[in-house]
Amino acid sequence: MVGTKPVARGGLTESAALRLREMIVDGTLPPGQSLNERLLCAELGVSRTPLREALRWLAGEGLVTMPANRGAVVADPTAEELRCAFDVLGALEGLSGELACVHATPLDLEALRALGGTMQTAFERDDPPAYDQAYRDLHDRLDTAAGNPELTRIRRALEDRLAAARYRTTRDRAKWQRAVEDHAGLVEKLAARDAAAARRLLVAHVGRERDAAVSRAATKKRAAAWRRKRKDAA
Repeated sequence: MVGTKPVARGGLTESAALRLREMIVDGTLPPGQSLNERLLCAELGVSRTPLREALRWLAGEGLVTMPANRGAVVADPTAEELRCAFDVLGALEGLSGELACVHATPLDLEALRALGGTMQTAFERDDPPAYDQAYRDLHDRLDTAAGNPELTRIRRALEDRLAAARYRTTRDRAKWQRAVEDHAGLVEKLAARDAAAARRLLVAHVGRERDAAVSRAATKKRAAAWRRKRKDAA
């Protein structure tokens, strides 16, 4: 956590929550790490009250867990929890794409194409934070085009919960390039008003993210079990 930037003075709770979310998503605060309030207060430049409110905020998003009589911990979902969550997200994103094919305006399509270009540029520059922001902006605009506020609310909440797992898939260049290509293809499906194809593309895209995240979680679990076995045998 060396080099953490203090939060802005206005809206301390929200600013602290945003900075902590960034640190969780980019791996500065890895899954399973206990969160030291004193250290975080010093690094973020806030008192414990806004910090604790921020932690409760992130707990509501599923990024942090707060066990009884213990401090906050960065969430570390199991492979099965990830599988279930990604399957729901895939269904939601597929529906968003399907509805956007029906309702998207020429301005929506222009904005989505521009955001796809921003994702491509971030990939070429090997800039995961910029890519992640463009990715989120594109899906927010897709939801806007879909015209269903309830879909937007539910999808964003699940997207926040899975943000860290999705972010880590960009460390594999082949998977990252496929994601960029998927979104370029999505814009073409939207322009052609091919709702069924847009849904299939998005469900398949999230399915690949799911498989990568589940594989990573399963590998981590096996490694932890192996370390425990060695420790017990020592």
